[in-house]
Order: sequence, then C-alpha cells, then structure tokens
Amino acid sequence: MDMIDKFMHAVLSITFFVFFLHYRLFTSLVATARSLFKENVSGKVVLITGASSGIGEHVAYEYARRGACLAVVARREHRLRQVAAVCEIIGSPEVVYIVGDVAKMEDCQQFVEATVSYFGHLDHLVTNAGVTPVCMFQDYDDITKASPAMEINFWGSVYSTYYAYGHLKKSKGKIIVIASSTGWLFAPRLSFYSVEISVMPLESACECGKAMVAGSCRGDNYLTVPHWYEWTKLWKVFCPGIMDRWIGFLLMPCNSHNEVPTKKLTHFVNGLTQFLSS
Repeated sequence: MDMIDKFMHAVLSITFFVFFLHYRLFTSLVATARSLFKENVSGKVVLITGASSGIGEHVAYEYARRGACLAVVARREHRLRQVAAVCEIIGSPEVVYIVGDVAKMEDCQQFVEATVSYFGHLDHLVTNAGVTPVCMFQDYDDITKASPAMEINFWGSVYSTYYAYGHLKKSKGKIIVIASSTGWLFAPRLSFYSVEISVMPLESACECGKAMVAGSCRGDNYLTVPHWYEWTKLWKVFCPGIMDRWIGFLLMPCNSHNEVPTKKLTHFVNGLTQFLSS
C-alpha cells in the first residue's frame, strides 16, 4: 500500500505541473477568442439581487451603460429608487425595482415572476445579495443568530436560481453568482473587525461591477477580481503556512482603525499609485 501511495504521489505531482502549463496556455487562448466575440446585452433583461448598494449597485450601473433592461431587487426601497433612477439616466431603456428579501422563498418566486411578467422573458440572473457575519463561532450566545446569514448567502441564491432556471433555459440565459474569496482564503480574527475593513486591499465596488459584467459578456465560467487573487490559490495549496501567517499579520489587532496593517498597506499603495500617475 505504501508503494502505491508513493507511486501515485509521484505520478500526480508530475502530471499536475505538465497539465497545468498546457491548461493555462489553453485557457489564455480561449479567453482571447472570447474577448473578440462578446455578448451584446443591449435590450436584454437582467435581474439583480442585492442591487441597492455595493457591488450589486455597480453591476446594475454597468449593465445599464450597455443598454440592458433591468429588474433590481433589495430590501431598501428608497435606495432601489435611487439606483433605478441612475440606471435610466446612464443608458438603461427600462428599469423596474422590486422590494424583496432573498431569504424568503415566496419573495424570490414573486420577484422572478414579476420580472418575467413585466418584460416577457429573462436573460441574466445576478445573485449578488449577501451579508458578512463578523463574529467568532464560539462567541455566539445563541447559535440560531447565525442562521440569517446562511439563509441570505446560500438559500437566497438557491431560491432565486430555482425560480429563474426555467425562464433562463428558454432564453439560453446566464446565471452570474458572486462569491467570496474566503471560500479558499481563510481570514483569521475577522470577527474583531467591522465589515468595512478588508482582509487585503481589494478593488472598489465600481471596478468589481465593471469586471463582472465584462466577464459575463465574454462568457467566462469563472472570474476572480482582482486578478492577482488567483495566485493566492496556489500559495494556499503549496505554502499554506505562509498564507496563514500573512493573513494573520494583515488582521493583527491594533489600538486604532488607522493602525491596522491592511489600512497602512492600502494608504501606501494609493500613495504610490498617485505618485506614479502624477
């Protein structure tokens, strides 16, 4: 058995590196080809959840600039009205806003049916709605307090996709799922910080929105924003100890908000960028 294990370890290690190089070359060629034949979303119907702020808001703006018809969904009606108004100004031919909670199955069914009833069909579904629970597991005095995050982040996407799937199948449409890098890049001590503190200096919501819509139009199966985050997967696999220490350093508790290493690093990068562009 030990001999088999050693043999499989050697074979899989060698074949991985050989395959990886050829695979990256192949995916680069495919990406180049897709960039030449982008989808035109002008006049197409796009349903976006969690569109009242953040990435969802800017995804809506980017689709609007490309001439798509929009159905924006969130719980805050006053913010949805503002987002819908901006979308119409910057290029969307028609926008409807629907107040709904993705954690409720009946709301998901209602806003999908309302969108199809109004526009007649559905081309893209963007499941963006999500929350970030900032608490250590052992700090919950009542574990049921963690369930709302699961209902929104997981079941919200499941419910929306379930009711939209039949309509998307008819139109040969797309489902765009927005997820977090914490699925592979664990962030220790995250519970010590407010949601506004990032693990690392990331792209703005505006740049994320642009990249995601561009990736959708290219037909990308997966998209990581910012792109350099792709390398963290390899670092996590081959050097897990280094990545854990690096993230731990970036999230080191400090006396004030501005002393957090992530903030210092962000200020340094922003200052360097401004200096080079001046």
